[in-house]
Amino acid sequence: MQLSELEHIFDLLKERPRQHLAAAWAIDANTIEAVSRAVDIGFLEATLVGDEKTIRQVCENIGIDSGKFNILHELTDTSAVTRATDLINSQKCNLLMKGNLSTDKYMRAILNKEKGLMDQGSVLSHVTVMRIASYHKLLIIGDVAIIPVPDLKQKIAIAIYLINTAHALGIDKPKLAILAATEQVLPGMPACTDAAVISKMADRGQIKGAIIDGPLSMDLSINKEAVRIKTFESTVAGDADCILFPNIESGNVFYKINTMFGTSEQAAILVGARVPAVLSSRGDSAATKLYSLALAAMLAN
Repeated sequence: MQLSELEHIFDLLKERPRQHLAAAWAIDANTIEAVSRAVDIGFLEATLVGDEKTIRQVCENIGIDSGKFNILHELTDTSAVTRATDLINSQKCNLLMKGNLSTDKYMRAILNKEKGLMDQGSVLSHVTVMRIASYHKLLIIGDVAIIPVPDLKQKIAIAIYLINTAHALGIDKPKLAILAATEQVLPGMPACTDAAVISKMADRGQIKGAIIDGPLSMDLSINKEAVRIKTFESTVAGDADCILFPNIESGNVFYKINTMFGTSEQAAILVGARVPAVLSSRGDSAATKLYSLALAAMLAN
Protein backbone atom coordinates (compact mmCIF):
# COMPACT_ATOMS: atom_id res chain seq x y z
CA MET A 1 0.00 0.00 0.00
CA GLN A 2 1.44 3.36 -1.05
CA LEU A 3 0.96 6.02 1.60
CA SER A 4 -0.54 9.40 0.80
CA GLU A 5 -0.17 11.05 4.23
CA LEU A 6 2.59 10.95 6.82
CA GLU A 7 0.18 9.96 9.56
CA HIS A 8 -0.55 6.73 7.68
CA ILE A 9 2.89 5.51 8.75
CA PHE A 10 1.40 4.93 12.19
CA ASP A 11 -0.95 2.33 10.73
CA LEU A 12 1.95 0.37 9.24
CA LEU A 13 3.86 0.51 12.51
CA LYS A 14 1.01 -1.16 14.36
CA GLU A 15 2.01 -4.38 12.61
CA ARG A 16 5.63 -4.16 13.79
CA PRO A 17 7.34 -4.73 17.13
CA ARG A 18 8.23 -1.70 19.21
CA GLN A 19 11.60 -0.13 18.48
CA HIS A 20 13.96 1.08 21.22
CA LEU A 21 14.88 4.78 21.16
CA ALA A 22 17.75 6.64 22.77
CA ALA A 23 16.95 10.37 22.81
CA ALA A 24 20.05 12.49 23.47
CA TRP A 25 19.63 15.56 25.71
CA ALA A 26 15.86 15.17 25.59
CA ILE A 27 15.10 18.02 27.97
CA ASP A 28 12.73 20.17 25.89
CA ALA A 29 8.95 20.04 25.64
CA ASN A 30 8.71 19.33 21.89
CA THR A 31 11.10 16.39 22.03
CA ILE A 32 9.47 14.89 25.11
CA GLU A 33 5.96 15.40 23.72
CA ALA A 34 6.89 13.72 20.42
CA VAL A 35 8.49 10.75 22.17
CA SER A 36 5.52 10.48 24.55
CA ARG A 37 3.07 10.35 21.65
CA ALA A 38 5.19 7.69 19.93
CA VAL A 39 5.14 5.60 23.10
CA ASP A 40 1.37 6.05 23.39
CA ILE A 41 0.79 5.10 19.74
CA GLY A 42 2.78 1.99 20.49
CA PHE A 43 5.78 1.90 18.16
CA LEU A 44 8.49 2.96 20.64
CA GLU A 45 10.02 2.22 23.99
CA ALA A 46 12.05 5.26 24.96
CA THR A 47 15.13 6.13 26.96
CA LEU A 48 15.60 9.85 27.59
CA VAL A 49 19.21 10.83 28.29
CA GLY A 50 19.75 14.16 30.00
CA ASP A 51 19.37 16.10 33.23
CA GLU A 52 16.80 14.04 35.13
CA LYS A 53 15.43 16.90 37.21
CA THR A 54 14.80 19.00 34.10
CA ILE A 55 13.20 16.10 32.23
CA ARG A 56 10.80 15.34 35.09
CA GLN A 57 9.94 19.02 35.51
CA VAL A 58 9.17 19.44 31.80
CA CYS A 59 7.01 16.31 31.91
CA GLU A 60 5.08 17.76 34.84
CA ASN A 61 4.69 21.11 33.09
CA ILE A 62 3.14 19.58 29.96
CA GLY A 63 1.12 16.90 31.72
CA ILE A 64 3.09 13.81 30.73
CA ASP A 65 3.77 10.88 33.03
CA SER A 66 7.57 10.60 33.21
CA GLY A 67 7.17 7.00 34.35
CA LYS A 68 6.56 5.89 30.76
CA PHE A 69 10.25 6.62 29.98
CA ASN A 70 13.53 5.15 31.08
CA ILE A 71 15.50 8.22 32.20
CA LEU A 72 19.30 8.20 32.33
CA HIS A 73 20.83 11.15 34.15
CA GLU A 74 23.58 13.16 32.41
CA LEU A 75 24.48 16.72 33.36
CA THR A 76 25.69 17.98 29.96
CA ASP A 77 24.56 17.67 26.36
CA THR A 78 27.90 16.22 25.25
CA SER A 79 27.86 13.47 27.88
CA ALA A 80 24.21 12.78 27.05
CA VAL A 81 24.81 12.23 23.33
CA THR A 82 27.88 10.09 24.08
CA ARG A 83 25.83 7.89 26.40
CA ALA A 84 23.02 7.68 23.86
CA THR A 85 25.41 6.42 21.17
CA ASP A 86 26.80 3.93 23.69
CA LEU A 87 23.28 2.57 24.09
CA ILE A 88 23.15 2.02 20.32
CA ASN A 89 26.55 0.34 20.14
CA SER A 90 25.69 -1.95 23.05
CA GLN A 91 22.47 -2.87 21.18
CA LYS A 92 20.23 -1.72 24.01
CA CYS A 93 18.58 0.74 21.60
CA ASN A 94 18.19 0.74 17.82
CA LEU A 95 17.08 4.31 17.11
CA LEU A 96 18.78 7.61 17.94
CA MET A 97 17.18 11.04 18.33
CA LYS A 98 18.58 14.53 18.68
CA GLY A 99 17.02 16.49 21.51
CA ASN A 100 17.87 20.05 22.57
CA LEU A 101 21.53 20.00 21.56
CA SER A 102 23.28 21.54 18.59
CA THR A 103 23.60 19.63 15.33
CA ASP A 104 27.41 19.84 15.36
CA LYS A 105 27.61 18.04 18.74
CA TYR A 106 25.13 15.42 17.56
CA MET A 107 27.07 14.86 14.35
CA ARG A 108 30.42 14.65 16.13
CA ALA A 109 29.08 11.86 18.33
CA ILE A 110 27.77 9.90 15.34
CA LEU A 111 30.99 10.39 13.33
CA ASN A 112 33.40 9.75 16.20
CA LYS A 113 35.91 7.18 14.91
CA GLU A 114 36.13 5.25 18.18
CA LYS A 115 32.67 5.48 19.74
CA GLY A 116 30.49 6.66 16.88
CA LEU A 117 27.94 4.89 14.71
CA MET A 118 29.62 4.70 11.30
CA ASP A 119 31.06 1.61 9.66
CA GLN A 120 34.07 2.01 7.40
CA GLY A 121 33.09 3.12 3.90
CA SER A 122 29.54 4.10 4.85
CA VAL A 123 28.03 7.33 3.53
CA LEU A 124 26.05 9.40 6.02
CA SER A 125 23.19 11.25 4.37
CA HIS A 126 19.84 12.85 5.08
CA VAL A 127 16.42 11.78 3.83
CA THR A 128 13.29 13.87 4.10
CA VAL A 129 9.73 12.76 3.38
CA MET A 130 7.44 15.70 2.66
CA ARG A 131 3.70 16.01 2.31
CA ILE A 132 3.30 19.14 0.19
CA ALA A 133 -0.31 20.27 -0.20
CA SER A 134 0.10 21.15 -3.88
CA TYR A 135 1.68 17.79 -4.83
CA HIS A 136 -0.37 14.66 -5.37
CA LYS A 137 1.62 12.27 -3.16
CA LEU A 138 4.45 12.03 -0.65
CA LEU A 139 7.79 13.30 -1.94
CA ILE A 140 11.07 11.77 -0.73
CA ILE A 141 14.11 14.02 -1.14
CA GLY A 142 17.83 14.09 -0.37
CA ASP A 143 20.30 15.37 0.55
CA VAL A 144 19.20 18.70 2.05
CA ALA A 145 21.34 18.83 5.20
CA ILE A 146 24.55 16.78 5.29
CA ILE A 147 26.61 16.42 2.08
CA PRO A 148 27.45 19.83 0.56
CA VAL A 149 28.38 18.71 -2.97
CA PRO A 150 27.95 14.94 -3.35
CA ASP A 151 30.25 13.23 -5.82
CA LEU A 152 29.04 10.41 -8.05
CA LYS A 153 29.68 7.72 -5.43
CA GLN A 154 27.76 9.70 -2.82
CA LYS A 155 24.90 10.38 -5.24
CA ILE A 156 24.58 6.65 -5.88
CA ALA A 157 24.40 6.08 -2.11
CA ILE A 158 21.77 8.82 -1.76
CA ALA A 159 19.75 7.28 -4.60
CA ILE A 160 19.76 3.91 -2.83
CA TYR A 161 18.71 5.54 0.46
CA LEU A 162 15.80 7.28 -1.28
CA ILE A 163 14.74 4.04 -2.96
CA ASN A 164 14.92 2.09 0.32
CA THR A 165 12.83 4.75 2.05
CA ALA A 166 10.22 4.59 -0.70
CA HIS A 167 10.07 0.80 -0.37
CA ALA A 168 9.57 1.11 3.40
CA LEU A 169 6.63 3.43 2.70
CA GLY A 170 4.97 0.90 0.42
CA ILE A 171 6.12 2.18 -2.98
CA ASP A 172 7.18 -0.96 -4.82
CA LYS A 173 8.75 0.74 -7.84
CA PRO A 174 9.43 4.39 -6.96
CA LYS A 175 10.12 6.95 -9.64
CA LEU A 176 13.39 8.75 -8.91
CA ALA A 177 14.28 12.04 -10.60
CA ILE A 178 17.95 13.05 -10.67
CA LEU A 179 17.75 16.82 -10.59
CA ALA A 180 19.73 19.34 -12.65
CA ALA A 181 19.07 22.79 -14.05
CA THR A 182 18.19 21.28 -17.42
CA GLU A 183 17.04 18.00 -18.87
CA GLN A 184 19.77 18.14 -21.51
CA VAL A 185 22.92 16.09 -20.96
CA LEU A 186 25.48 18.88 -21.03
CA PRO A 187 29.09 17.68 -20.59
CA GLY A 188 30.12 20.90 -18.85
CA MET A 189 27.60 20.44 -16.03
CA PRO A 190 28.51 17.69 -13.53
CA ALA A 191 24.91 17.51 -12.29
CA CYS A 192 23.84 16.53 -15.81
CA THR A 193 26.57 13.98 -16.46
CA ASP A 194 26.21 12.37 -13.02
CA ALA A 195 22.46 12.10 -13.55
CA ALA A 196 22.96 10.47 -16.92
CA VAL A 197 25.40 7.94 -15.45
CA ILE A 198 23.05 7.02 -12.59
CA SER A 199 20.12 6.67 -15.00
CA LYS A 200 22.11 4.37 -17.26
CA MET A 201 23.24 2.31 -14.25
CA ALA A 202 19.57 1.80 -13.38
CA ASP A 203 18.77 0.82 -16.98
CA ARG A 204 21.45 -1.88 -16.78
CA GLY A 205 20.35 -3.20 -13.38
CA GLN A 206 23.25 -1.81 -11.36
CA ILE A 207 20.79 0.13 -9.23
CA LYS A 208 17.63 -1.86 -8.59
CA GLY A 209 14.17 -1.27 -7.25
CA ALA A 210 13.25 1.99 -8.97
CA ILE A 211 12.59 3.73 -12.25
CA ILE A 212 15.29 6.39 -12.54
CA ASP A 213 15.57 9.26 -15.00
CA GLY A 214 17.87 12.24 -15.23
CA PRO A 215 18.93 14.81 -15.70
CA LEU A 216 15.52 16.33 -15.10
CA SER A 217 14.73 19.94 -14.30
CA MET A 218 12.51 20.62 -11.31
CA ASP A 219 9.46 21.50 -13.39
CA LEU A 220 9.77 18.31 -15.40
CA SER A 221 10.23 16.27 -12.24
CA ILE A 222 6.98 17.27 -10.54
CA ASN A 223 4.76 19.22 -12.95
CA LYS A 224 2.69 17.24 -15.46
CA GLU A 225 1.65 20.40 -17.30
CA ALA A 226 5.30 21.32 -17.91
CA VAL A 227 5.87 17.81 -19.25
CA ARG A 228 2.93 18.22 -21.62
CA ILE A 229 3.99 21.65 -22.85
CA LYS A 230 7.59 20.57 -23.46
CA THR A 231 6.40 17.29 -25.04
CA PHE A 232 8.95 15.49 -22.89
CA GLU A 233 8.78 11.71 -22.79
CA SER A 234 9.67 10.04 -19.49
CA THR A 235 7.98 7.64 -17.10
CA VAL A 236 9.33 9.64 -14.18
CA ALA A 237 8.63 13.18 -15.40
CA GLY A 238 5.73 14.91 -13.65
CA ASP A 239 5.23 12.02 -11.25
CA ALA A 240 8.44 11.67 -9.20
CA ASP A 241 8.27 9.87 -5.86
CA CYS A 242 11.88 10.80 -5.07
CA ILE A 243 14.19 13.66 -6.00
CA LEU A 244 17.98 13.55 -5.72
CA PHE A 245 19.37 17.08 -5.49
CA PRO A 246 22.78 17.95 -6.99
CA ASN A 247 23.95 19.96 -3.97
CA ILE A 248 22.93 21.00 -0.49
CA GLU A 249 21.94 24.55 -1.51
CA SER A 250 19.31 23.45 -4.01
CA GLY A 251 17.92 20.80 -1.67
CA ASN A 252 17.90 23.00 1.40
CA VAL A 253 16.25 25.92 -0.39
CA PHE A 254 13.53 23.60 -1.71
CA TYR A 255 12.97 22.23 1.80
CA LYS A 256 12.92 25.64 3.50
CA ILE A 257 10.61 27.24 0.93
CA ASN A 258 8.07 24.47 1.37
CA THR A 259 8.27 24.47 5.17
CA MET A 260 8.23 28.25 5.60
CA PHE A 261 6.06 29.54 2.74
CA GLY A 262 4.09 26.47 1.73
CA THR A 263 1.76 24.11 3.49
CA SER A 264 3.82 21.02 4.17
CA GLU A 265 4.49 18.36 6.76
CA GLN A 266 7.77 16.52 6.93
CA ALA A 267 9.78 13.75 8.51
CA ALA A 268 13.58 13.85 8.43
CA ILE A 269 16.24 11.36 9.44
CA LEU A 270 19.91 10.51 8.98
CA VAL A 271 20.67 7.30 7.11
CA GLY A 272 23.90 5.43 6.53
CA ALA A 273 24.80 5.03 10.21
CA ARG A 274 24.28 1.75 12.05
CA VAL A 275 20.78 2.85 12.97
CA PRO A 276 18.36 5.51 11.69
CA ALA A 277 18.91 8.78 13.54
CA VAL A 278 16.35 11.56 13.85
CA LEU A 279 17.89 14.91 12.95
CA SER A 280 15.30 17.63 13.42
CA SER A 281 15.84 21.25 14.29
CA ARG A 282 15.53 22.30 17.92
CA GLY A 283 12.77 24.60 16.72
CA ASP A 284 10.78 21.90 14.92
CA SER A 285 7.29 21.15 16.15
CA ALA A 286 6.37 18.08 18.13
CA ALA A 287 4.46 16.86 15.06
CA THR A 288 7.55 17.02 12.84
CA LYS A 289 9.59 15.19 15.47
CA LEU A 290 6.85 12.55 15.81
CA TYR A 291 6.70 11.94 12.07
CA SER A 292 10.50 11.71 12.02
CA LEU A 293 10.42 9.11 14.79
CA ALA A 294 7.84 7.13 12.85
CA LEU A 295 9.97 7.25 9.68
CA ALA A 296 13.03 6.11 11.62
CA ALA A 297 11.04 3.23 13.10
CA MET A 298 9.93 2.17 9.62
CA LEU A 299 13.57 1.94 8.52
CA ALA A 300 14.92 0.25 11.65
CA ASN A 301 16.19 -3.30 11.36
